[in-house]
Amino acid sequence: MAKEFAQGFYKSKAWQRCRAAYVASVGGLCERCLRDGIVTAGEIVHHKIRVTPDTINDPQVLLDWGNLELLCRECHRKVHDGEIHKPADRTKRRFSVGENGKITAK
Repeated sequence: MAKEFAQGFYKSKAWQRCRAAYVASVGGLCERCLRDGIVTAGEIVHHKIRVTPDTINDPQVLLDWGNLELLCRECHRKVHDGEIHKPADRTKRRFSVGENGKITAK
Protein backbone atom coordinates (compact mmCIF):
# COMPACT_ATOMS: atom_id res chain seq x y z
CA MET A 1 0.00 0.00 0.00
CA ALA A 2 1.28 3.44 -0.92
CA LYS A 3 2.44 5.77 1.80
CA GLU A 4 0.04 8.61 2.54
CA PHE A 5 2.24 11.26 0.89
CA ALA A 6 2.24 9.27 -2.40
CA GLN A 7 -1.40 8.20 -2.64
CA GLY A 8 -2.36 11.14 -4.84
CA PHE A 9 0.44 10.34 -7.28
CA TYR A 10 -0.46 6.65 -7.57
CA LYS A 11 -4.09 7.60 -8.27
CA SER A 12 -3.14 10.23 -10.88
CA LYS A 13 -3.94 9.85 -14.58
CA ALA A 14 -0.28 10.55 -15.39
CA TRP A 15 0.85 7.52 -13.34
CA GLN A 16 -1.97 5.28 -14.60
CA ARG A 17 -1.05 6.07 -18.24
CA CYS A 18 2.69 5.73 -17.60
CA ARG A 19 2.23 2.45 -15.75
CA ALA A 20 -0.02 0.93 -18.44
CA ALA A 21 2.31 1.97 -21.25
CA TYR A 22 5.37 0.64 -19.40
CA VAL A 23 3.71 -2.73 -18.66
CA ALA A 24 2.76 -3.07 -22.34
CA SER A 25 6.29 -2.10 -23.44
CA VAL A 26 7.86 -4.99 -21.50
CA GLY A 27 5.19 -7.50 -22.48
CA GLY A 28 3.59 -7.76 -19.03
CA LEU A 29 6.26 -10.11 -17.70
CA CYS A 30 8.44 -9.83 -14.61
CA GLU A 31 11.72 -8.44 -15.87
CA ARG A 32 13.89 -10.11 -13.22
CA CYS A 33 12.35 -13.54 -13.68
CA LEU A 34 12.66 -13.19 -17.45
CA ARG A 35 16.41 -12.46 -17.11
CA ASP A 36 16.65 -15.85 -15.37
CA GLY A 37 14.67 -17.58 -18.13
CA ILE A 38 11.48 -17.82 -16.06
CA VAL A 39 8.17 -16.57 -17.45
CA THR A 40 6.15 -14.91 -14.69
CA ALA A 41 3.42 -12.29 -14.94
CA GLY A 42 4.53 -8.89 -13.72
CA GLU A 43 2.22 -7.19 -11.25
CA ILE A 44 4.06 -4.25 -9.70
CA VAL A 45 5.77 -1.40 -11.51
CA HIS A 46 8.67 -0.77 -9.15
CA HIS A 47 10.55 2.52 -8.85
CA LYS A 48 14.29 1.76 -8.69
CA ILE A 49 14.89 5.15 -7.06
CA ARG A 50 12.30 5.11 -4.34
CA VAL A 51 9.32 7.43 -4.12
CA THR A 52 9.91 9.45 -0.95
CA PRO A 53 8.76 12.84 0.34
CA ASP A 54 11.95 14.23 -1.26
CA THR A 55 11.26 12.68 -4.70
CA ILE A 56 7.47 12.90 -4.87
CA ASN A 57 7.60 15.95 -7.16
CA ASP A 58 10.46 14.75 -9.38
CA PRO A 59 9.17 13.46 -12.75
CA GLN A 60 12.58 11.86 -13.42
CA VAL A 61 11.93 9.56 -10.47
CA LEU A 62 8.18 9.15 -10.84
CA LEU A 63 7.58 8.77 -14.58
CA ASP A 64 10.92 8.10 -16.31
CA TRP A 65 10.89 4.57 -17.74
CA GLY A 66 14.58 4.27 -16.90
CA ASN A 67 13.58 4.26 -13.24
CA LEU A 68 10.85 1.65 -13.64
CA GLU A 69 10.90 -2.13 -13.55
CA LEU A 70 7.97 -4.55 -13.83
CA LEU A 71 8.19 -7.20 -11.13
CA CYS A 72 6.16 -10.14 -9.85
CA ARG A 73 5.17 -9.98 -6.19
CA GLU A 74 8.00 -12.33 -5.15
CA CYS A 75 10.73 -10.29 -6.87
CA HIS A 76 9.26 -7.07 -5.48
CA ARG A 77 9.31 -8.55 -1.98
CA LYS A 78 12.94 -9.57 -2.45
CA VAL A 79 13.88 -6.06 -3.57
CA HIS A 80 12.27 -4.50 -0.53
CA ASP A 81 13.56 -7.14 1.88
CA GLY A 82 17.06 -6.15 0.82
CA GLU A 83 16.36 -2.42 1.13
CA ILE A 84 14.32 -2.26 4.31
CA HIS A 85 15.66 -4.98 6.55
CA LYS A 86 17.95 -7.97 6.48
CA PRO A 87 16.70 -10.69 4.17
CA ALA A 88 15.26 -13.65 6.01
CA ASP A 89 17.61 -16.59 6.31
CA ARG A 90 15.54 -19.09 4.39
CA THR A 91 18.08 -21.87 4.96
CA LYS A 92 17.91 -21.78 8.76
CA ARG A 93 15.63 -24.45 10.14
CA ARG A 94 13.14 -23.60 12.84
CA PHE A 95 12.49 -27.26 13.65
CA SER A 96 14.26 -30.58 13.82
CA VAL A 97 13.17 -34.11 13.08
CA GLY A 98 14.18 -36.77 15.57
CA GLU A 99 15.12 -40.38 14.78
CA ASN A 100 11.55 -41.47 15.51
CA GLY A 101 10.21 -38.91 12.99
CA LYS A 102 8.91 -36.58 15.66
CA ILE A 103 9.15 -32.87 14.74
CA THR A 104 10.25 -30.49 17.47
CA ALA A 105 10.69 -26.71 17.43
CA LYS A 106 14.17 -25.30 17.93
